[in-house]
Amino acid sequence: MSRGGEMVYIPDDSDFSSFRDQCESLEGWHCRYNKAGVTVWSQGQEESCTVQKIKTRISCKDVPAETLYDVLHDTSYRKKWDSNMIETYDIGRLTVNADVGYYSWKCPSPLKNRDFVTLRSWLPLGNDYMIINYSVKHPKYPPRKDFVRAVSLQTGYLIKANGDGACVLYYLTQVDPRGSLPKWVVNRVSQFVAPKAMKKIYKAGLKYPEWKRRHDPEYKPWVYPEQNTLPSVSLAELSVQHADSLENIDETGLSEEHLSTSDHEA
Repeated sequence: MSRGGEMVYIPDDSDFSSFRDQCESLEGWHCRYNKAGVTVWSQGQEESCTVQKIKTRISCKDVPAETLYDVLHDTSYRKKWDSNMIETYDIGRLTVNADVGYYSWKCPSPLKNRDFVTLRSWLPLGNDYMIINYSVKHPKYPPRKDFVRAVSLQTGYLIKANGDGACVLYYLTQVDPRGSLPKWVVNRVSQFVAPKAMKKIYKAGLKYPEWKRRHDPEYKPWVYPEQNTLPSVSLAELSVQHADSLENIDETGLSEEHLSTSDHEA
């Protein structure tokens, strides 16, 4: 997403518009999965390439768009539903609708776990909402020995209101996992991991109103910026995270037979 690949910047209306077009367009996308209300597409890369662009869509009955928007922002609640997450926290705020954060996630064993530092920005547009991010470098959060630092080239959500109390959720991501991954991993993402993740978000949306009523119901700094107590971060502190400056590991020899049993759980 970074312009020219060198400058860190806060996305503007044209970036959000471009992201929305990518979510809604079918041109150039190849359907990889379509079952039980979830669709997964991939774009523009050979199947053997690990830096694929993946897009998923799910219809969420009985979950208003604004509720799902809250779910995707609320890091306290994320610990309840995102079983792939190891740790997540906000590092600092850039503007009223942009911040920098950290996220680490469990990869299916025997793969190494990955982590990210990203610049995230969000935009409510009437009844629709967007959240997008890309990887940056922050001097106080360098790569760690226990994780492979991966790179989000572009990742985000589009939540579209769909009638009374329902919505459609799009998730689009292009990530460089920093490693030569086995082909079975790439296929598994579109056939199993992505649909499962979308269903988890949908279920999380159904349960969120009741959870939020019991956990600081008035606290929503993504809606009320005056509640945000994060330290300010300057763009000058950040730089674009280039993939070629990070560790690149070869995991192509790892077999799917050694996949951790936890990854098979529905």
